[in-house]
Amino acid sequence: MNNVLIRPAVPDDAPAIKRILDLYVEERIVLPRSEDDIRFYSRNFVVAEVDGVCRGCCAARDFGGNLLEIRSLAVERGLIGRGLGRLMVEFIIERLKEERSQFRLFALTLRADFFQKLGFEIVEKELFPEKIWSDCDKCPKKDCCDEIAVLISHGF
Repeated sequence: MNNVLIRPAVPDDAPAIKRILDLYVEERIVLPRSEDDIRFYSRNFVVAEVDGVCRGCCAARDFGGNLLEIRSLAVERGLIGRGLGRLMVEFIIERLKEERSQFRLFALTLRADFFQKLGFEIVEKELFPEKIWSDCDKCPKKDCCDEIAVLISHGF
């Protein structure tokens, strides 16, 4: 794909990020987020620009203790399968390697195969009580979760 740029998000990207995430909210693939929330946490996001337009997003939430979560990974439907998601996750991993000597990065996903191709391993969700306390309680699927936990570690 030509003219692709993966870069850290800035607060002004919030409307585009919300537009992309909203494509997946109705299907309960991602939790809804307000534009204000996205703007406040914009430093957690990276975006994928195609021809200068934001077409994908991904965030890394820091739980402390070198535990982080990949979340809000979404790409416009017409661009799924073109490598934008992979590029954004790789960008986050490389940035973390530059910033930290060690970290554990996890995701709860419906697409474990996608993450396994990037070196993640399937693990038990119970390894991440921080996630369960903070987000899972608000999730409409909390009593019938169909997501798989995946983890990649660096420096451990």
